[in-house]
Amino acid sequence: MKNNKSPYVIAEIGINHCGKTSIAKKLIDHAVKSGADAVKFQTYITEKLIKKNEPLMPYQKKNIKKKINQYQMLKRCELSIPDLKLLIIYSKKKKIDFISTPYDEESALLLIKLGLKKLKVASTDITNVPFLKFLLKKNVKLILSTGATSLNELNKIFKMINIKKYKKRVSILHCISFYPAPLSSLNLLVIKKINKDYNLNVGFSDHSRENFTGGLAVMMGAEILEKHITLNKNLAGPDHKASLEPKEFHEYVRISKNAKLTIGDGKKIVSKIEQKTKKKMQKSIFTKKTLNKGQKIRMQDLIIMRPASGISPMFIDKVLGKVCNKRINKSELIRFKDLQKI
Repeated sequence: MKNNKSPYVIAEIGINHCGKTSIAKKLIDHAVKSGADAVKFQTYITEKLIKKNEPLMPYQKKNIKKKINQYQMLKRCELSIPDLKLLIIYSKKKKIDFISTPYDEESALLLIKLGLKKLKVASTDITNVPFLKFLLKKNVKLILSTGATSLNELNKIFKMINIKKYKKRVSILHCISFYPAPLSSLNLLVIKKINKDYNLNVGFSDHSRENFTGGLAVMMGAEILEKHITLNKNLAGPDHKASLEPKEFHEYVRISKNAKLTIGDGKKIVSKIEQKTKKKMQKSIFTKKTLNKGQKIRMQDLIIMRPASGISPMFIDKVLGKVCNKRINKSELIRFKDLQKI
């Protein structure tokens, strides 16, 4: 992994605010309490995103269970410019980063004008090469989500946009575009593959129901985690079922941050906190019975016991067959100085 910092955890509010800034502010509060590093919203102009008669996606139908189409659903959750300004100011007051996903150039320019230095590109636009090129020309950092896109497609896209030129400004998130995503679909080894292939900051946009998956992603090398948060999974909307409620989200952040602490540097040494334990826990070679001066030592004369304050049993071959140069009482440590040199 590239550094020893905790993973950067993004509380994905998305459209779980249901179009109400009062709900959005509550979710920001919960994200702050959980220890998340950022909140993320979606900024779009519904008319520029989707046709008015476009039906819901299969997972959306399953999660919403209402007679509504995508346009109607998104229009209800569209944030106005005053809404955005309010939430940006509120996030700043709460000392948490504010990120949003623009779905069109106009929305991207608005977010940049409002002072955002970091934008998220949704999986819906990962193949939108003109939009990616447009964003890369702006002085902002980009987090690219890669749901429903193969590595072969990514290779082609990244060549088209010359991603190597923008390595310092671009991060990539592995993602499974299904809500909620079954555990068997997560394929977290892809995080290692992306890290190796592109040498970019890599993360995981987590659409599972679980609170431990962020920790697993961190173990695979994820430096960024994105997870949906909601006040109630039973609220009407496409993403609530794949979101975590506040207590669950808090646990998700805790597990994910602690996972980073457990990784270490991969060097197997006796750590500082083990050094005292080592001596008390491990064993030495003791006499099983009294040995007289001149007596040759046999295995049956010895016993291996705690503590490790004498000769380690690793070196038993250097003791067996040696002759005692003094009397050694029963249950005493064997020491090299007590043995005749040959």
